[in-house]
Amino acid sequence: MNYETPLAGEDAALVDDMSAGPGRRRWMPIAAGAAIALIIVALWLSMREKPAATTDTAAQAVPSVTVISPGQSAVERTVSATGSLAARVEMPVGVVGEGGEVRQVLVQPGDWVRAGQTLAVIERSVQTEQARSLAAQIEVARADAKLAQAQLDRAKALVARGFISQADIDQRTATRDAAQARVNVAVAQLAEQRARNGRLDIRAPAAGLVLTRDVEPGQIVGSGSGVLFRMARGGEMEMLAQVGENDLAMLRPGNSAMVKPVGGSDQFAGRVWQVSPVIDPQNRQGIARIAVPYHAAIRPGGFAAATIVSGSGQSAVLPESAVQSDDKGNYVYIIGKDDRVARRDITVGQVSDAGVSVKSGLTGQERIVETAGAFLTPGQKVKPEFRKAQ
Repeated sequence: MNYETPLAGEDAALVDDMSAGPGRRRWMPIAAGAAIALIIVALWLSMREKPAATTDTAAQAVPSVTVISPGQSAVERTVSATGSLAARVEMPVGVVGEGGEVRQVLVQPGDWVRAGQTLAVIERSVQTEQARSLAAQIEVARADAKLAQAQLDRAKALVARGFISQADIDQRTATRDAAQARVNVAVAQLAEQRARNGRLDIRAPAAGLVLTRDVEPGQIVGSGSGVLFRMARGGEMEMLAQVGENDLAMLRPGNSAMVKPVGGSDQFAGRVWQVSPVIDPQNRQGIARIAVPYHAAIRPGGFAAATIVSGSGQSAVLPESAVQSDDKGNYVYIIGKDDRVARRDITVGQVSDAGVSVKSGLTGQERIVETAGAFLTPGQKVKPEFRKAQ
């Protein structure tokens, strides 16, 4: 019997290879080489992609910021001040004559009056009788003068006949002249009394606005009674603005101003009409007096704020978002030639709807970070995106 013993291990593989034939054995090295080449190409591609990915990541880490170059703009220089309101020309009104009992008070605070208008009436019964007495004395003096004139005329008619001497004529002429003089004296005394009576009433010295009243009917007033009324001549008001000596040096009469009383939202146009020639040595401030027209909201004794235009000049104007501040003061971030952030300290001026004017620290030609300045740090590299200032 013939028995076939099964082959195992390497002998079996050898039999398989041999049975595969010469064609199969020829393609096996080629397939292995192609596999190795594919692996090499894959490694090369992966190595080329790594720097690009690194570059993209670095680009993503550099933030983009909007920058502006504002240049120079015409900006009004202003001075801010606070102070009290008052009448521009305040007129205290009191007793001019001898005084007496007040019978009527004809005006109230807030009333407009004309020049010479009666504010209060004083009782005058005694003075009226005195005027009547003086008027009667005038009539007596006129009668005496008339009699003296008649006697003189008769004497002149008799002097030609020799009955009256020239000395008698002179005597009668003197008597007539004295009588006429007494008439003039009596007339003057009556006029004086009437003038005194006219000064009994308290009258407005000029047209204006009554501010205060300090008298009541029945009150006895005299030359020592003090101020009974206070008036603003013409109703003109003013603000006594307290200004530091540095700012006061920039102000001139004629500078325009806007006055805003405390407690209201209205502003009133005014004009500086006087700048104090002295400085208070205690607070180093002076007074700029701003004339404003009458308005019910402007009350003497009240408090107000004022913005005074002291002139104009050229300066950079920035949006508020570009200006940062800390304990060192105000600053902005500018972009250098290498696109790195740098801090620039500035001094700000007037803040208006147009933006923040810069007094010093900028020429206006720098590349200034408009927004996102709070998220940047000095020396940080950024990608600037330029935008023209409006």
